[in-house]
Amino acid sequence: MSSLTTTHSRLNPLTKEWVLVSPQRMKRPWQGQVEKREAAEKIDYDPKCYLCPGNKRANNKNNPQYEGIFVFENDFPAIMKLSENEIENHAWKQARNESGTCKVICYSDKHGETLSDISEIGMQSVISTWISEFDTLIAKENIQNVQIFENRGEVMGCSNPHPHGQIWATSNIPNEVAIEDKTQAEYYKNNTCSLLEDVIKYELNAKERIVLSNEHWLVIVPYWAMWPYETLVLPRRKIATLSECGESEQKSLGSIWQELLKKYDKLFDTTMPFSCGWHQAPKTSANRDAWHAHAHFYPPLLRSATVKKFMVGYEMLGSPQRDLTPEVAANNLLNC
Repeated sequence: MSSLTTTHSRLNPLTKEWVLVSPQRMKRPWQGQVEKREAAEKIDYDPKCYLCPGNKRANNKNNPQYEGIFVFENDFPAIMKLSENEIENHAWKQARNESGTCKVICYSDKHGETLSDISEIGMQSVISTWISEFDTLIAKENIQNVQIFENRGEVMGCSNPHPHGQIWATSNIPNEVAIEDKTQAEYYKNNTCSLLEDVIKYELNAKERIVLSNEHWLVIVPYWAMWPYETLVLPRRKIATLSECGESEQKSLGSIWQELLKKYDKLFDTTMPFSCGWHQAPKTSANRDAWHAHAHFYPPLLRSATVKKFMVGYEMLGSPQRDLTPEVAANNLLNC
């Protein structure tokens, strides 16, 4: 295990941000906010849920009596194109148009089911849908990037407990993807392999931050992790997008994804809240050869099911900071 057990900073090579690590702060007493422990609702159908089969959504449209997966365009999309006379282009006051599509993907027709306990076949259907939606959306003329993500739990701002994720396809490349496009290209130019290929090689040898592994995939707490139990899901083979996954890779992805979620749920004996999502090569990237697709998991819980990490103060004004080391976090998850 890493010998860095006192205050130090670590560089995130994907973003070029420094993360302050302060292990000694785990000893401080906590008298701050305590979150409500989220109750696990396991009913199959909720007549008041706007995502359950047959129910009416907020826009007065009725859902079909679907079984399994249901994908539809978001009734309240985050992307609405500006009129041309609203565009700003001055030295410091600039705005640009955003066009695209926002979709919702219901993972299951069962209201109380999560990806932690969905069937193996159901999980494979989710992965197949991620890939088919990505392929369809990225092929559109005005789309440059497709972002697949999920917010789980009230503490992460999830507006509905029915198991679902989102897919936003945009005409511009968002900040995080644009940064990773640049940093991975720089690394690839200066080294004999991709950045994340080097990370995988090192982690498999060091065995300090590995949480899960199988034939095709690896889950680690990254050396530069910002959130307490942040993880990266990495394909062992360098691929630019999920579309390059073969059948066996898709199957083993479903397996390791569910294993990770079960570890998260077991860690604090609660359905772990998180934001997670995929970073894949944008369509017009000039650096596709440098890309290594991956998924980020950002769970907020720090000490228990009711004490979370707050990104405030120094984090907002200075740089990200964490208390327990990534090595301790990885070990805690590994032993769940």
